[in-house]
Amino acid sequence: MDPFFSPMSAVEISSEEKLTESILIVDDQPANLRVLSQMLQIKNYKVKKAADGESAILAAKSSPPDLILLDILMPDLNGYEVCRKLKADNLTKDIPVIFISALSDVFDKVKAFEVGGIDYITKPFQEEEVLARIGSQLTIQKQKKLLEKEQEKLKKEREHLRKEIRQRKEAEAILYQSRAIISSILNSSLDAIAALEAVRDPASGNILDFRCLVVNPITAQIFNRQPEDLTGKLLFKKFINQIKPELFFEFIKVVETGKSLDKEIEYNYKKQHKWFHCIAVKLGDGFSVTVRDITERKKLELKLSKLATIDSLTGVYNRHSFDKILKQEWQRCGRGKQPLSLIICDIDFFKPYNDFYGHQAGDKCLIEVAKTMSNIVRRTSDFLARYGGEEFAIILPNTPQQGAFNVAENIRQEIEALQLPHEKSKISNYITFSLGVATIIPTQDVSLESLIKSADNALYSAKKSGKNQTQLGELLL
Repeated sequence: MDPFFSPMSAVEISSEEKLTESILIVDDQPANLRVLSQMLQIKNYKVKKAADGESAILAAKSSPPDLILLDILMPDLNGYEVCRKLKADNLTKDIPVIFISALSDVFDKVKAFEVGGIDYITKPFQEEEVLARIGSQLTIQKQKKLLEKEQEKLKKEREHLRKEIRQRKEAEAILYQSRAIISSILNSSLDAIAALEAVRDPASGNILDFRCLVVNPITAQIFNRQPEDLTGKLLFKKFINQIKPELFFEFIKVVETGKSLDKEIEYNYKKQHKWFHCIAVKLGDGFSVTVRDITERKKLELKLSKLATIDSLTGVYNRHSFDKILKQEWQRCGRGKQPLSLIICDIDFFKPYNDFYGHQAGDKCLIEVAKTMSNIVRRTSDFLARYGGEEFAIILPNTPQQGAFNVAENIRQEIEALQLPHEKSKISNYITFSLGVATIIPTQDVSLESLIKSADNALYSAKKSGKNQTQLGELLL
């Protein structure tokens, strides 16, 4: 009987209390389970253990953990098969999986990511690395949940806004029939609301301007006037021309066609960047307009968009954005029969750097490297992303192999020129960089994965050949 498991089940749960985040460790070696369990429990993680793939799947379904550490080489179901089954089940598909692999094992990183893995650690375990990778992925999961929560909040806000818009349109119909009701609603609204009539050229009948019939206090504040001072005045065209002149013709179209206008307007108002939501509805030979300040909502949308696409540490694009853009560029270059180049690169001896200088210094190093690469990868069509850990990836559309090689060498030389001290490097006194370059013209006969694999193999070759160099992958043109 295995001393690390109870006779009732291959899954064992620790009895620690007051723990928040739970981690399921899957490994058929009791020693590995013991080492990882002790390492995580010291850091107040709630630990579950499974000795085989089937037990791991049952444990994940019965009580989904926050993260799974999954060994690759196991009897019956290997780690790839277990991960594939977890990702196919709605109960477990969102649980992040970090693969465990021995340095001596043949580890297919591409396959690991294809089946749904998000990271990997190698044996023998380095405590700082294990905790750092787990902490990083748990932070990402928290941010993802926060993003989903904010998106749901934004969805409700949009529905609320649509409901208010419908209510305002209904109110405008009532206002048209009763000036008493119009006055009451206009004065209580927090939006800028006005009713205007067309002023036409007597000869041609063309609209020259609009006269204010009714304005509410919020609208009057924009002009720094009282509502009665604006009634009957021809101020509209002059005012609109200061914002967006083309809007004047869009309002004319509302009157002439009867088709409502519903759009967002962005402009600088009193030295402040502002967004407004404008709705204009035909009203007799004129229109009513409602304007709402949506600046705070737009700022929230931009913040959420950035959170979903940008790596929070380095400021370059994240892995999710990389996967999305690479697929898009693959399809675009395939249609145009143009070469697509990919550079995968990383910092040499980065783990010893982190161990010696500390993770804060490691983060600063990554930031400096990303900044240097950003200054080189400047074409609007090019795309720089953090690929994972100390790895970066660069997508170069419409770029032949030699051009991609030149970019890679420029990056390598500029990073070396930074002269960031690295006492634990075995080849230099400073930080150095290794890069793998692959180029392909996408066709039906080759896959996107083959491009990634070629670049990854080239990086491996650069590492094996002494590091601090650029290697070309197999030409897939």
